[in-house]
Amino acid sequence: MKDSKTFLEKIGITGNINSSYTSQKRFKDGAQYRFEVPGIQKPGAMGSLIEAMDEFQVLVHRVTQTKGIMLLTDSEIEEMTDLAREAKLELFLSVGPRAVYDTSASAQTKEGARIGYRLRGYNNLLYAIEDVKRAISLGVRGIVVYDEGLLWTLNQMRKEGEIPEDVHFKISAHTGHGNPASAKLLEEIGADSFNPVRDLQINMLASLRDAIDISIDVHTENPKSSGGFIRHYEAPDIIREVAPVYLKTGGAVAGHHGWDTTESQARERIRQVFLVQSMILRYYPEAKMSGKGPSDLAIPVLR
Repeated sequence: MKDSKTFLEKIGITGNINSSYTSQKRFKDGAQYRFEVPGIQKPGAMGSLIEAMDEFQVLVHRVTQTKGIMLLTDSEIEEMTDLAREAKLELFLSVGPRAVYDTSASAQTKEGARIGYRLRGYNNLLYAIEDVKRAISLGVRGIVVYDEGLLWTLNQMRKEGEIPEDVHFKISAHTGHGNPASAKLLEEIGADSFNPVRDLQINMLASLRDAIDISIDVHTENPKSSGGFIRHYEAPDIIREVAPVYLKTGGAVAGHHGWDTTESQARERIRQVFLVQSMILRYYPEAKMSGKGPSDLAIPVLR
């Protein structure tokens, strides 16, 4: 294996990750971590989440809608962008959903489920691009991407000026990536933030961090549909080894990915953020979190 290890080191992938590993990488503002709340699907839930942030006196930096751009009306998107901009929050909308504009039945089978949300054929790629362009036209600057080919295409569009250069692309955990080579590939083809598979051990996450510079998004909680495990006690070590990192918190409130979060459940997600923040303050108080509205957030713009 020595020759293979030597080659991996040559291309920037090392296996020298041990318990003493500490990431020296940071967000542009010098911070190590930020909070992300996924699964906020509608304006009402988003409004409740923002109110609960004040109640619990916690900061959230990113909100992610996971059901798909297609399932939101223009007015709903506009309302969510207004809320996010006023609160200085990133708002990421998800492409799709794939199941709506793809007639494939195979994705609903046990075998087909392995392909995740990847797009099939020219037309579905085209529809996805139109989905993204619609969201951008309504002020959105954060897009969750489930397909590597779509990511590459959108990045080419961004380079060519077809879409604004301040649009950020976040690769979803549902693409199923979890090793440093895949992480480097995603970074090279345009990802600004990378959500690896949910159940990676901390040393595995550290190997991703060692290989890439973009932010990594780590679930501190999971709904039952993705295992239901909670990593509150691990949050300090995740920050130490994976920074810059978004701690994705609040998922345990949901029953499954794409759960249509109610207003009361949105408030409960903020309570979960408070619990994770308490763990960090107890076990790693010197960890630096971003303040409100740092300049590199994908905050929606005025239309």
